[in-house]
Amino acid sequence: MSQEKKILAKFDGRLVMIGFGSIGQGILPLILRHIDIKPSRITIITAEDWGGEEAADYGIRFVVEPITPKNYRVILEPIVRSGDFILNLSVDVSSLALIELAQEKGALYLDTCTEPWPGGYTDPTLSEADRTNYALRESALALKARFPGGPTAVLTHGANPGMVSHLVKQALLDIANDTGLKTDTPSTRADWAKLAQALGVKVIHIAERDTQKSNIRKRPGEFINTWSIDGFIAEGCQPAELGWGTHEKALPFDGHRHNSGSRAGIYLSRPGASTRVRTWTPKAGPFHGFLITHNEAISIADYLTVGSGEQPEYRPTVNYAYHPCDDAVLSIHEFAGRNWRQQPEQRLLMDDIVDGTDELGVLLMGHARGAYWLGSQLSIGEARRNVPHNSATSLQVTSAALSGMIWALRHPNEGIIEADEVDFREVLDLQMPYLGPVVGVYSDWTPLVDRGVLFSEDTDVEDPWQFRNFRVT
Repeated sequence: MSQEKKILAKFDGRLVMIGFGSIGQGILPLILRHIDIKPSRITIITAEDWGGEEAADYGIRFVVEPITPKNYRVILEPIVRSGDFILNLSVDVSSLALIELAQEKGALYLDTCTEPWPGGYTDPTLSEADRTNYALRESALALKARFPGGPTAVLTHGANPGMVSHLVKQALLDIANDTGLKTDTPSTRADWAKLAQALGVKVIHIAERDTQKSNIRKRPGEFINTWSIDGFIAEGCQPAELGWGTHEKALPFDGHRHNSGSRAGIYLSRPGASTRVRTWTPKAGPFHGFLITHNEAISIADYLTVGSGEQPEYRPTVNYAYHPCDDAVLSIHEFAGRNWRQQPEQRLLMDDIVDGTDELGVLLMGHARGAYWLGSQLSIGEARRNVPHNSATSLQVTSAALSGMIWALRHPNEGIIEADEVDFREVLDLQMPYLGPVVGVYSDWTPLVDRGVLFSEDTDVEDPWQFRNFRVT
């Protein structure tokens, strides 16, 4: 049964939504269901003429105009005023430029990832370090110093990054309760980090297995996915990245540290879409996921750091381990075989999905109970019953973005803030009705289970959490 219309926030300003792909189209009915705003006060600006009929059905202004470094101020300055809201769901539009504009105008802001202008992910003239999410995050955080105490700007608040940061906090409390560690809910960043350290958490995977499928299989020369294909290709071509834990003994052979900033992460000299990492979810069991770079791998590792400098006292290793839908895996295989030149055709799975679940959660390992996965097991059937214009994948993102918007409307003067700094309980409570079954499951799985049986492997048996569990394909 679909969720009932329930107003969770009132907004008298104007909402400017940039981008109207799968996430934009999926979040619009949620906004109109839970935020008291007149459709006439919403403007959608998009580079593609896709979704215009949906906007027209709601009576919303729909503008097809690609936003570029040359025209973004010309387009946005006349329509963004103090108290308005910029919702950035675009690709190839600089988040930094839009955050800066929002702060100057006194407008609220939220995005689901930190985007560069076109080429920022793949320009071969840029260094590998400059094409990382680490670099993008450091640039976004630098804006905090320029705009202290401004209107709330929530950075990277989709499903992941975003929701998963809140799940990590809940998982830490679950593990503490189940292992007999008495603790109050931490109220500061330092206290969360000390809790993770006290529990002995060494590794955190954002572990995701998408089993959604279409009744039309992938054709040669076609890239298929259940969310933004351009976005997935862009991040898949970035260097593989992960938050780098203090327990790790040696860098990977192609691993590199950063020379400035928090130094919470490392990057590898290879695309994330060519690197696979061993992980586990309750439904799928063990599998290989792609080590796709994501902001949360760096932000969570940074947030849970005890100490500072190049050799802090404690930090967990954090990475995204993503197994997309099966046709997306075939698409990546073909994409890599074309030497990372995109296929001529692409197909976003939505109405033609016939079955499947997106199992997305956080896997915390190294503590007294072994491994603990907490997350959403949302099926395509339940997603469709709850909200139109959504798949299971998109609804996990759109409901997270909606909850972040509502939080920003309720807390409008928090300045530039990451998902890790947002009140996790308030946001999860807002999102929970749209996540399907949310389960917490313990396991004795480690990356070394069943290793070296068929063929001998060089693994460090003294430390099963050592990050020697990835390979190039």
